[in-house]
Amino acid sequence: MTDLLRTRPATTPAVLAVFDDDATIAHALAFEGALARAQATEGVISDELAHAIVDACITTAINSAELAEESALAGTLAIPLVVRLRAALSGDARKAVHKGATSQDVADTVLMMQTRAATELVLTDLDRIVDALGLLALRHAETPAVGRTLLQDALPVAFGLRIAHWMVGIADAAQRLRRDVEDHARIQLGGAAGTRAGLDGAGPAIASHMAKELGLAVSEPWHARRMGIAAIGTSLAMAIGGVGKMARDIALLSQNPVGEAREAAVAGRGGSSAMSHKRNPTGCQIALSAALRAPGLAATLLVGLPQEEERGLGGWQAEGPVLADLFLLAAGAAEAMASVAEGLEIDDDAIARNLRDANIGTDIGESATIVAALVSNLQG
Repeated sequence: MTDLLRTRPATTPAVLAVFDDDATIAHALAFEGALARAQATEGVISDELAHAIVDACITTAINSAELAEESALAGTLAIPLVVRLRAALSGDARKAVHKGATSQDVADTVLMMQTRAATELVLTDLDRIVDALGLLALRHAETPAVGRTLLQDALPVAFGLRIAHWMVGIADAAQRLRRDVEDHARIQLGGAAGTRAGLDGAGPAIASHMAKELGLAVSEPWHARRMGIAAIGTSLAMAIGGVGKMARDIALLSQNPVGEAREAAVAGRGGSSAMSHKRNPTGCQIALSAALRAPGLAATLLVGLPQEEERGLGGWQAEGPVLADLFLLAAGAAEAMASVAEGLEIDDDAIARNLRDANIGTDIGESATIVAALVSNLQG
């Protein structure tokens, strides 16, 4: 059974795959294999034991539905996973599996590996939006249009100035997300109480080897310090909000009485089941739906910051699903609005008509200069 009818309309297949059961299990097994290899490199276990553990990680067949049931009972994925690996081994190799690690080490490291992969996908589409909007902003840097404040006609602005502000908001959010993931997507290896007991003093070196193999930043244990997770989550929410700002404006501009901009016509998209004449802004709908959901998800990560002592109860366990949902929403919103930005239809006649009817003149002030500066700052 799947829930694709619920999840797929809001996100992309690529990011769904990053967080699906098979990927999660593969990352958890990669953690255990990397742990064994690193311990062998530092002499904590023998090469023979490491080879046996790595082989078990590669060859052990795991049914995701069965593992999910057992994880629900155990309270964590790592417990039934390690039971399976130990069952595939014998003697000292069985004892060496998961040596010096704890279930939260697995959960946090898997989540950070998924964070890295999902971030690249989201940033690719955010960059598409920024590039497309930059071209549109310059093209319409001197196109007089009705400026609107408090949802009422105000003074003229360049149509490109509005677009340039969409561009900068999204670019700033993308840069913040990129920076936060670079800073906080780190290996987690601390053991039962975050002391790296049982690693024979080689904890830092083992963590460094694992981080390099798994594509993460090296770090001291951070079990109860969840600022990094919250930073990544809030950056995602801000990116979704930036894309939502663009979607809100385009939705307003595409209303029949306004008609200044609209999403490109795509077969099978934006129609109505009851009204054949309608052309709905479906890409904007995806982004705005995400923007409504994201703040509550980000708030959950902030609420979870006061975690108890060395390892908390309930707080970090809530983060994985929440962060995954934020990535799913960010990916869906960014992909939808990248397509909108690249195909956006701007009606110059409607813009001129609305400006004439508003009777507010055509003085756009320094709009063109501001647009040029905003675009130049990003390109520089």
